[in-house]
Amino acid sequence: MIYKPFKDINLSMLGLGCMRLPGGGRFTGEIDMEKTAEMVDYALKNGLNYFDTAWGYHSHQSEIAIGEILKKYPRNSFYLATKFPGFTLENVEKKEEIFEEQMKKLQTDYVDFYLFHCLSGSNVELYTDPKYGLMDYILEQKKKGRIRYIGVSVHASLEDLTRFLDTHAPHIDFCQLQLNWLDWDYQDAKAKVELLNKRNIPIWVMEPVRGGKLASLPETHEKVLKALHPEWSIPAWSFRYLQSIPGVSVVLSGMSDMEQLKDNMETFSSERPLNEKEMSVLYTIANDLLNTVPCTACRYCTDVCPSQIDIPEMIKIYNNQIFNKGCIPQDALKDIPKENQPASCITCRSCEALCPQEIKISEVMQDFVQKTEA
Repeated sequence: MIYKPFKDINLSMLGLGCMRLPGGGRFTGEIDMEKTAEMVDYALKNGLNYFDTAWGYHSHQSEIAIGEILKKYPRNSFYLATKFPGFTLENVEKKEEIFEEQMKKLQTDYVDFYLFHCLSGSNVELYTDPKYGLMDYILEQKKKGRIRYIGVSVHASLEDLTRFLDTHAPHIDFCQLQLNWLDWDYQDAKAKVELLNKRNIPIWVMEPVRGGKLASLPETHEKVLKALHPEWSIPAWSFRYLQSIPGVSVVLSGMSDMEQLKDNMETFSSERPLNEKEMSVLYTIANDLLNTVPCTACRYCTDVCPSQIDIPEMIKIYNNQIFNKGCIPQDALKDIPKENQPASCITCRSCEALCPQEIKISEVMQDFVQKTEA
């Protein structure tokens, strides 16, 4: 396992993200505890020491599951991260209640890493205006020894990230970015990396394979990568890429089964940054993929859609049409109730306010309708 120094500790470069645990799917509260426990045990015995969860993962069950499993191990044998869900003013006003509940769920006296969750344009005000007292409360818990290090996970513009850092420096110990070879240019991750390196803030990575989208590529692209390194899995390319980015300390992967865990741990058993040619190949593939809508199926949008449209599934169908350069067949919607189809989108844009990828969902739904065969 590759380890990176942070403050006075050494962190495994690969961390286990706990948003996609084995079970009924990451959008349900169903977690297969036996399989999850097997994965955690294998991870710890083979050098992975960083576990990342959050208040809302697995319908609020992830913290409970991870707390129950990790309590069997010495507390100093792993590092635990969770996040404050500052998505709404209501949550911010209940910060004390939420934090105490997180400690109970995790069955711990302290968390090693506590993050402001999902910084974006919609909550930067809640996170930076002192009248809400959120940072003051978190600093109070840190002073009491209940939080060791403070960070922020970012789905924000460079401007909003800068505003957050300017407000809270020097209290931010690390920053968690959506970072991968597709978003290097698309979401201007490059500029965010440069900002953090300039400020000497260590970088944690989330969405290294973009919700699985970069773990399985169109056959033409996979052939190109396999020709260069037939011994590498496709996900390994994304992880080797991140080994090449200055300032990256931890890479979180939401692994759902033992096969994924073993493959990723094998990749992180040695440091092998990509060379210039290999980086160029990935960026060329990225340009092709960016002709499609970059949805990661986080499903934040579906919680607020008044028409109950399964937006990620509709975008998946839409992307298949775009990539294959054809019309969307009516059969693609035959099992979807008419009232839940893209034509039912009322363009309220509630989904767009929550989309971490800043997708113009209402425009995609309109184009979907236009491209559907009559």
